[in-house]
Parts: sequence; structure tokens; C-alpha cells
Amino acid sequence: MQTAEPRFIHSSGYRVCRRSCSLDFLSSSTFGKGDSRKMSSTRFLFSNGVVTQTPDVPPVSSFLEAYSGAYTTTRTHNNISYVLLWERHLKRLAGSVGILFNTNPEALFGPSWFSSYSSLPASIKPSHYEPIIQSSVNKSMSRVVPLMTKTMNVEYEWAITVLVCGNSSKLAGTLNLDEEKFSRALDVHIHIGSYIPMVFGAGGAHLALVGRGRTIASAKHSDWVRHRKSLEKLRPHSMTELLLSNDGEHILEGSVSNFFVVCRRDENSRNADADEGAYSSFEVQTAPLGDGVLPGVIRQLVIEVCSDKGIPIREAAPSWSKCELWKEAFITSKIHGLQPPSHAMDQILFSNYFSILVMSADGLRILQHVDSVRAPSIWNTSESRSLNGIEWEEKHFKGGPGIITTIIEKEVMVKASSEGYLMIS
Repeated sequence: MQTAEPRFIHSSGYRVCRRSCSLDFLSSSTFGKGDSRKMSSTRFLFSNGVVTQTPDVPPVSSFLEAYSGAYTTTRTHNNISYVLLWERHLKRLAGSVGILFNTNPEALFGPSWFSSYSSLPASIKPSHYEPIIQSSVNKSMSRVVPLMTKTMNVEYEWAITVLVCGNSSKLAGTLNLDEEKFSRALDVHIHIGSYIPMVFGAGGAHLALVGRGRTIASAKHSDWVRHRKSLEKLRPHSMTELLLSNDGEHILEGSVSNFFVVCRRDENSRNADADEGAYSSFEVQTAPLGDGVLPGVIRQLVIEVCSDKGIPIREAAPSWSKCELWKEAFITSKIHGLQPPSHAMDQILFSNYFSILVMSADGLRILQHVDSVRAPSIWNTSESRSLNGIEWEEKHFKGGPGIITTIIEKEVMVKASSEGYLMIS
């Protein structure tokens, strides 16, 4: 199967980037006449060849809630010149589509699937989901690139959310669903939202453990966007992310992020045959995919960086009862490409920026250090529970990003930079 190529040129070295924040909510009237940052549209949507522009395009969270399907989010960088980690995002998107179709096709095609097509035989090889998705998405992306690069040399970037949905109406008369028919039955939507550099106040992330693990965690899908809204009633004031656990002890991930801790290694976790390196007294922990966490693009980069730098990493869910061993913590999620801080003032701005960005609906962060983690004294997942009835225990981290967190963040950005793509019009 031929794969349509996007209009990107690989770049192995670009400047890593300026501070930015999602501005999905802005309209073109925000910028005054003559302002160099003025935009013809702060959002647009490309759906099956049709372009819709602000004010008819909803914010990305509302857009995702309106559809069933698999999605991924990345962003441009360096004055709309690059799209970060495009190939990794396409690979994860294809994996999500395959998982949804094989385990819960209703999450891909919507509720009409079971009433009309649940008995439809399908013959799609697992290895073929990736070329199907690459071809469909890259074809659409080649149409979107000229729109994104029409106004360059401005003070904003584009957040790119690609949503792939099954369209059951395109299956009418189908007796056997082969790869060609499956490809034709997919709708590709590309939501583009603008954001510009901003500077904010200090502080890392504040996390609260409130909810159970996500459904179909191995796929990134829009059903979770709708489901996680029910957790918001349990968000304590000033908390910037919600953590998930099935038992109140083993922490899986955040509602929109992966969660990592840096902790002192106990003797049972040491490998007696391993070389004693500079980081041998510590290890990075994050929940394994088998526990039910999203295979995040940046999560995988962190694992690769730790392996490359000789930083011990263990895929094991961090235990709340052992939080006294945690020396650092951080979360990873969507990409904004922020440079690691090198001076005291930069570190203040770095912490400050992340504190605000994490509160945006679908913030494009890459790594954020954690200032505190809060967990309920008594674990209760009842739907009737309320925020007022929860008593909390809290773990604090002092001094901003720790040494290991800072090393990982820097190396992740280097690795992400080497996989950047230059867009051409």
C-alpha cells in the first residue's frame, strides 16, 4: 500500500523553542489593527477536504467531545516551521485506531456500529493499520500545511489535533470489510488552534489522586475526553492535574499526562550484576502499560532517554505508601518544546509558565516538575462522593525541578528536536 508523504522535510537541528501557551479561546479581534500578531483565524478545522474557520470552529476539547474516534495532538515550533514528532504521533494514532476497532468498534464508529455492523466480517492485518492511517492523515495534512504556513513571521504557533473517526454510513452495502473499504470508511479531522508566547508566575504542578484508571487505556480516544469531565467535580482548588488509581495505592497516570517519580532505590529493586553508575542510588518509576496507562509519546521518550543516559528506570506503578522515598516527580504530556532553564530567572519563568499551562484544557506541555501530590486518606471511588467529604494527605517537593528531572527534560528536548520536521509551502 502506498503511503502519501506529507509536505515536510526532515531537520536534524533546529532551535528549541520559545515559551508558549494555548490560546484556543482568542478571536481575531483580540489583536488590534496593525498588530504584527494579528491572525485571520485563531482556529480552523479541516474535515474530509472541507475547511471551516473561526468563529464556527469550537475549542479542541469541545470538538473532541462531539465525535467518537482516536486522536493525537502535536504542535508546530519555531515560527510555524516545524511539526514535532510527527511520525511517532502517526504511529500511536494508527495503534489507537487498530485497538479501538478490534476491542470496541463503537468507540471508533459510534453507537450505530452495533445496531448495523457488529456481525460484519473484517479482514484487516494488524500491520496494515499504520500505512492506512499514514496515507489518510498525510493526504489531509498536505492540504492543511499551506493554510498553516500562509502567515509566517508572527508571534504564535499552531496546535494540531488529528482525529480519525469511523463513518458507518460509508459501509452501506458492504459484505466484507477489507483494508480498502475500511480506509474509505474513515473520516479524518484536523483541528488547528493558535497560541502565542506568554510569561507567567512561579510554581510546579500540584496533583490530586481522585479517579480510577481510564477505559481502553492503550488507545488515545475521544470517549475518555468525555469521561474525564466527571472527575472535575473532585478537583481541589489550585490542583493542576488529576491522578488515577484503581486502588488508591498504585498511581497509574494523570488524566491528561503520564506520571513519573524519582525515588531512592530499595535493595530489592537493585540488580547486583548491574554497573554502579552515577545514578545507581535512585530510579525513575512509572506505571507499566500493562497496568492500564496510555502509551504516551513523551513517556516513551523519557524511557529511551533514561536508557541512553544510564539512569535506572523501572516500569512499576509508584506506591503512595512509599512516597517518603520520592525525591522528585514530574508529568509528561503533549508537546510544547520548552527549553530547560539555565539561569535562576529562567527557572522562575519556566516554573511559572508550566503552572498556568497545565490548567489549559489540552495544554501542549512536554515535561513539568511536580511541587506536591495529594491523596485521600480513605480511598473511595463511589460516584456519589463529593470534594467536601475528602480528607487529604500530602507529599511536597521543595526547590523546583530536581537534578534528574532537569537532565531528563533537557535530553528529551534534544531527542524531540532531532525528530522535528520543517514545513514547506
